[in-house]
Amino acid sequence: MSDYMFMLESHLSTDQFHVITEMQKIAGAMGVSLYLTGGAMRDMLGGHPVRGLGFTTEGNALKLAKLAEQKYGANVLDVDDHLKIANLKFSNGINCEVRMARAERFPKSGARPQISAATIHEDLRSRDFTINAIGLSLNKASLGLLIDPTNGIGDIERKEIRAIHNYSFYDEPARMLRLIRFKVRLGYAIDERTKLQHENAREADMLSKLTPEALQLELRGIANEVNVHDLMQALDEEKLAVLFSPALTGPKLNLPGLMKLQKARQMAPFGWDLKLNALPLFLIVLLEKLAPKEASQFFKSLNLPKPDINSMERLKTGAKKLEKDLKNPKLQKASALYTLVTKSPAEQVLYLLVYSQQRIVQDRIKNYFQKHLLTAAEITDEMVTATGVERGTPKFLKAKEEMILQRLDARPKKVEPPPEPPPPPPMSGFARSSSLRARS
Repeated sequence: MSDYMFMLESHLSTDQFHVITEMQKIAGAMGVSLYLTGGAMRDMLGGHPVRGLGFTTEGNALKLAKLAEQKYGANVLDVDDHLKIANLKFSNGINCEVRMARAERFPKSGARPQISAATIHEDLRSRDFTINAIGLSLNKASLGLLIDPTNGIGDIERKEIRAIHNYSFYDEPARMLRLIRFKVRLGYAIDERTKLQHENAREADMLSKLTPEALQLELRGIANEVNVHDLMQALDEEKLAVLFSPALTGPKLNLPGLMKLQKARQMAPFGWDLKLNALPLFLIVLLEKLAPKEASQFFKSLNLPKPDINSMERLKTGAKKLEKDLKNPKLQKASALYTLVTKSPAEQVLYLLVYSQQRIVQDRIKNYFQKHLLTAAEITDEMVTATGVERGTPKFLKAKEEMILQRLDARPKKVEPPPEPPPPPPMSGFARSSSLRARS
């Protein structure tokens, strides 16, 4: 195993690595080359939790996605036939993107690019920033081979964001929003030349070329950020938040509510995957201070699908029921609380952290994040396999859950304090007088 494959395995959850293994098998059976690319590589090399998996194949990506659906029960969430991209969700809850290695040519600013099949090197060179243009071979003959045609690793080491092309922001103006998003998330500086390119593109009014679809895609990216308050504040300072709605400025930009949401999201332990449907919760908080007419115009200008709009009300309804369950006085055992919260949609749990006025609800959710999840993490896969259960099977998952629940309810042994030493015997009159003479 190469050093990079070892590094990758150490950064992934068991479920994420299981998805990579399944995708390798499918690509091998198809006889096409497969690479892990984009954000997963950036996060791994930068020491961040791997937020999502992105695969690039030198072959038919949509066929690969279809086979993943047929063989492993993955759900194809959406397909872009033009860009040759499919988004999948596997049965273990892991989402991933599969795309064809492609070369892009933009006929005009903001337009959909003209696509042609390409090699992995050509694909990486056509991306937005060098830190996102790194690939790792998942192929048997070159397993673990790192591909870095734009020196993205060097920029990660320098903690710097650098655009790959001089006309990157002219070709795809949405990259101007993405630049701020990565700057806030990673805490990286912006390369001086990239900064100048960004300023030039703004002066050339490239932001007016943004399509509703491009803005909607960036909004989804913002919703998935943990530091949503810091990001929206940075976008507001750059006068970019108003691109989503002219009303999103001043007191109507709900920065206090976004700070509550940010703190709620930060409560999860480092690297823990909440499997969160972030958009409806983010929209509820973001639009809280807008008038109904302003919110309606927001949805219309971004062409937001009706199911996404309706999901906001469904979230509120589900959170109200969860709040009632969390107030139940019978919910005393740690294992019962852990089971209830774990099986509830994460967006409902975070909604209650932001909005619930019930102290017991707040305390129980905080106990889940700050105590119970840490206790659950003590049960490792190695501990489960040591009992003779094969990893990756339904029996394995059940055994691990049982071990976690037992650990949660186990009372820590009371540690008896060591006995105090007996007091020294009283000194005789002769010894006392001798001691006084010695001190004098």
